[in-house]
Amino acid sequence: MNRSIIHSVENHVGTIMFNRPESRNAFTLEMLEECARILLAFRDDPQVRVIVITGAGESFCAGGDVKSMGRPISVAQRKSDLWNRMQIVPKTLAMIDKPVIAMINGDAVGGGMDIALMCDIRVASDKARFSQAYVKLGLAPGDGGAFFLARLIGLGRALELLLTGDFVDATEAARLGIVNHTVPHGELKTRTHEIAHKLASLPPLSVQTTKRLTYQSLQSEMISALELASSQAAILASTDDHKEAVQAFREKRRGRYNGT
Repeated sequence: MNRSIIHSVENHVGTIMFNRPESRNAFTLEMLEECARILLAFRDDPQVRVIVITGAGESFCAGGDVKSMGRPISVAQRKSDLWNRMQIVPKTLAMIDKPVIAMINGDAVGGGMDIALMCDIRVASDKARFSQAYVKLGLAPGDGGAFFLARLIGLGRALELLLTGDFVDATEAARLGIVNHTVPHGELKTRTHEIAHKLASLPPLSVQTTKRLTYQSLQSEMISALELASSQAAILASTDDHKEAVQAFREKRRGRYNGT
């Protein structure tokens, strides 16, 4: 078993942990493929309603393993590795409607920062730092950093970070909008799981549809977005979970949802 990636499920929350603390959780292509496999398993597991991605030890993820860089392979093979293997995680996440939370316990650098940016919600330790370090290695963002960062914080701020490769600390990352929350390091797991369990306690179909609708609306003009929203809302109104939510509201109790 590949122990460079470990995973678990508890209370409807599936957790994926990069587990190479001795290398600051730098990833290999095999690790990314394993991560994608677990993500798909979580997507298809009805017991999993929220996914958390984090790192072991003092770092979230240092990006690609520099030791494996510079090996003599053809441009065509390198392009294939990037497209088919390195970029497998963002492509997989694009097929997952369940909320994905990055629990950023330390430095997120290069491709490691990209993984955090791919997630829907980011909660950072006050010890975390962030850097799009590609330019310092003579590279360009190969795992979606340019795509995700500009959409998250705007073009000008994104370009400054992408072109300089400078580090920003967790406080600045929160100010820029890179992360949703910055918390004291000792409270990171508690705060992240508070959010995860809150999401997991809500009607699953509603949560997943809302996520999908939000992302699709970013790529649509208003009338198309409204048309899609009306269709999705009408479908949700016919579900058992909607009926249970209304009944729970009337009875002033927590709802009990089964995703139907």
